[in-house]
Amino acid sequence: MPAAPTIGVLAVQGDVREHVAVLTDLGMGVVPVRRPEEVERIDALVVPGGESTVMDKLVRAFELEEPLRRRLAEGMPAYGSCAGMILLADRLLDARPDQHTLGGLDITVRRNAFGRQVDSFEEDLDFAGLEAPVHAVFIRAPWVEEVGDGVEVLARVASGEAAGRIVAVRQGPVMATSFHPEVGGDHRVHAEFVRIVSSRA
Repeated sequence: MPAAPTIGVLAVQGDVREHVAVLTDLGMGVVPVRRPEEVERIDALVVPGGESTVMDKLVRAFELEEPLRRRLAEGMPAYGSCAGMILLADRLLDARPDQHTLGGLDITVRRNAFGRQVDSFEEDLDFAGLEAPVHAVFIRAPWVEEVGDGVEVLARVASGEAAGRIVAVRQGPVMATSFHPEVGGDHRVHAEFVRIVSSRA
């Protein structure tokens, strides 16, 4: 029986442990990624939530930017939650002038679009491909302002002032959500990513 794919979790900052726990529960081999040589050992990457500007600075300080950008350009599957969506976006709005992204998704993302920490909220969302709604936890979350032609919209906010805003997308083997399924107790979003990874292994 072939070994399960190895999924790396970018481990420079953010809610790394939560993603590791979910992926482990789903039977994946998991590697925390902090060094360039670890990038070459993984079949896919998860970019966790956290502080996107800090994560960007640490990715560059640890010399991870070039190998990660290269692997993504080569087609490595990736999933980003919250700040991870920001790091995987090709374009940012309201970002610091010196902020970099890893790219991989032909989307424009607005950082902290839903407001500050006190504006965090939870909502059940219809998610493409899943029968029952996903319980989504939004914490200082971004949203997607614009998607390219090859990007599939997976979920939108259902109610309130932000109704209709795009909060989950997929382009080929790369997926991202504005919310944090790793803290909501619902593993189905991660299971969708595992399915993508396994289909390409």
